[in-house]
Formats: sequence, structure tokens, C-alpha cells
Amino acid sequence: QVQLVESGGGLVQAGGSLRLSCAASGRTLSTYAVGWFRQAPGKEREFVSAISWSGGTIDYADSVKGRFTISRDNTKNTVYLQMNSLKPEDTAVYYCAARKLLARMAEAEYDYWGQGTQVTVSS
Repeated sequence: QVQLVESGGGLVQAGGSLRLSCAASGRTLSTYAVGWFRQAPGKEREFVSAISWSGGTIDYADSVKGRFTISRDNTKNTVYLQMNSLKPEDTAVYYCAARKLLARMAEAEYDYWGQGTQVTVSS
């Protein structure tokens, strides 16, 4: 079992930045790909970004390309999502999820999920 805990969410003005963290316990995260997803009020959960176990493969949703950066520090068992130039439409609960080895964009491909962290961007 992999337990995931997200942190770093909060309230920020448009144009601001936040860094989300996804910390793992129970097992080392070094052999897991990690994805970030988000769910805005009244909307379905959507893919944001994913990184493979090695960091060699990274994917982004078109809506966040050039603004968000995913990275991982396997020595700290943590994956990060740096979010810059935030927009009100980025407001959502952000979830991290883990699966073995390879990054995927479909949430059904992930086995372990965190509880989420709220990000609110004011205009």
C-alpha cells in the first residue's frame, strides 16, 4: 500500500504561484509514476500532469503547459507540482495519484490516491 498526502494548497491571487507536494508513506515512491488531477466544483476530475518513476517521461494537460511544472525527489519520497501564472479557472481540489512505473493520463490507471488539497485562485 502507498499512502499519499497532498499539501501546499491555498488561496492565491490570479498571476500568483503555489507549489503542491505529494508525499508518500508506506512504500518508496521511487518505482511509481505519479499523476496530478484536479476537480473543480460541478465538473469531472481531469488530468493535470504526470511523471514516470524515473522522471524521464512527463506529460501535461494543454491547459497548464508552460505554467505548471512537475518534478520529483525520490530521496524525499515526494512529487511536486509548481504552479505559476495561476488563473481563476485553475481553482479546484488537486489530487495526486500513484501507479507502478509508467505515467498515464487516465485516472482509472492509478491505484493509489491522496485526499486532495484545495487551490483557490481569486480574480
